Amino acid sequence: MLDRKFQCKMLRNLGMKLKYTLGLLFSLSIFYCSSLIFANDLMVEMGIQPPKIQLEAPSFSLQDLNGKSVSLADYQGKLILLNFWASWCGPCLEEMPAMQAAWEKYSEQGFIILAIAGDRGSSKAVRKFVSKLKLTFPVLLDPDGDVRNDYEVMALPTSYIIGRDGKIAGRVARSKDWASEKANALIESML
Repeated sequence: MLDRKFQCKMLRNLGMKLKYTLGLLFSLSIFYCSSLIFANDLMVEMGIQPPKIQLEAPSFSLQDLNGKSVSLADYQGKLILLNFWASWCGPCLEEMPAMQAAWEKYSEQGFIILAIAGDRGSSKAVRKFVSKLKLTFPVLLDPDGDVRNDYEVMALPTSYIIGRDGKIAGRVARSKDWASEKANALIESML
């Protein structure tokens, strides 16, 4: 049987460990919540609409320019910028260099760009566009518009931000400077 002094000491130590653990969990939850609020504030400042209810991003599988099948599920747990565009779209042409810059800066940290081309018919114009701009992020082909319809895209370019949890965090239906200070802060807060 343990003596009373030793039992009291053990309980105090256990209490201190419990206080430390609860304090740490509280601090982490405050940090997580504040980073979500910060990310939402940045999205609003950038004109990106956060949804009222965060839903799972619709899954899809499309071919890239090399004929390889790529699915959204391949990037589970990553921060994804899903961009719908077309080679004939002027604003799409304007935002692509900034997207490339963001890709080069953050891809090693788990930031993924999936650019879904809405061009109908041959992929020749898409290939020319990608080559001209020296784009290195994944470019996928949606010639029938099925994925574009699933995401209710009405104008090009339209971009979705999909969080690491696989849920839609925001949507914007116009070009953005994805290499701006605000965009960098947004990406960093969500990584």
